[in-house]
Amino acid sequence: MNNFTFYSPTYFAFGREMEKEAGNLVKRFGGTKALIHFGGGSVVRSGLLDRVKASLEEAGVSYVELGGVKPNPRSGLVYQGIELCKREGVDFLLALGGGSSIDSAKAIAAGVLYDGDFWDFYSGKPIEKALPLGTVLTIAAAGSEGSPDSVITKEEGMLKRGASGDAIRPKFSILNPALTQTLSPYQTACGITDIMAHLYERYLTNTAEVEVTDRLIEALLLTMIHEGPRVIADPDNYEARANIMWAGMMAHNNSCGVGRSQDWNSHNIEHELSAMYDCAHGAGLAVTMPAVFRYVMDHDVMRFAQAAVRVWGCQMDFAHPEETARAGIRALQNFLISIGMPKNFQELGAKKEDIPQLVKTLCYGDGRQGSISGFVELKEEDCAKIYEMMV
Repeated sequence: MNNFTFYSPTYFAFGREMEKEAGNLVKRFGGTKALIHFGGGSVVRSGLLDRVKASLEEAGVSYVELGGVKPNPRSGLVYQGIELCKREGVDFLLALGGGSSIDSAKAIAAGVLYDGDFWDFYSGKPIEKALPLGTVLTIAAAGSEGSPDSVITKEEGMLKRGASGDAIRPKFSILNPALTQTLSPYQTACGITDIMAHLYERYLTNTAEVEVTDRLIEALLLTMIHEGPRVIADPDNYEARANIMWAGMMAHNNSCGVGRSQDWNSHNIEHELSAMYDCAHGAGLAVTMPAVFRYVMDHDVMRFAQAAVRVWGCQMDFAHPEETARAGIRALQNFLISIGMPKNFQELGAKKEDIPQLVKTLCYGDGRQGSISGFVELKEEDCAKIYEMMV
């Protein structure tokens, strides 16, 4: 196990009607004027926006609003948010929604206190200070409610890149599983896929002797395998929603990733798909992960075989561990298909003829030098072959 530090100070308020505490929590963490940041009409139609505004008013916290966050959140709205916060004297960000709204709020929070272009943080500059922010989560997926991470798409060149820093960890996050009951089966399945990807990306490590975090990851994957079909069959199953929501946070606050190297090549490869085609991130991961795993499997066959046995219940073939590894990857893909996820480029809406452009942006966009690194270093030709495996 590698040396590590771990700092995860987010205050979680979990359960039914917890969004009514939003005002008190903003005030508790020093906010006097908040920017409520959200996406489209769902938070309006559900009444969530009105409940949160009433909570802020009751706590004596003033606010301004900025809606319009899209899936795969865009840089243009971030710039608008930064200017709005500066003009209005906002001192706290409150994100309503899923990972897109939260990630956009994080970018705004960092940009308000920075003299340069906020995109510098998405080009490798560490985020060292930001306005405080809180979240009211409406979809279990990205895990941004407990993480120090944010992903934004730059509209110029459609580059989808991430930034990180403890300064953008939410001060608090409100998690009411009932708020996710209105999600469609497809949105729910996309969230489940994203959560599983966050776990697999940490499981694929080159660090030896990390049994504690291995077992944590395996337990959370088993939870998703159990709860996923239950919630697809019964969208109003509060208990299944609750387990998925907490698993989503645990998957990405990095409690499962400390002391070990991590991968993230599947995420990087998928980001080009959702940037180009504006597909759901989880759907893109469902197509990307099996292809990446098959391509890099030989780097450490026993790591994939271990997941196959412990998570998917495959029988270990000690004479041919590669067969066990392949069985585990097949089991993952079959599970994702069973909950409604796509299996190839065609179902995702991607095009084979775009592969050269996908590879170019992936390997050279925003200062990259011809490859991406993680569990295995992948060069241009490797990335092209992986995309071709998805067709």
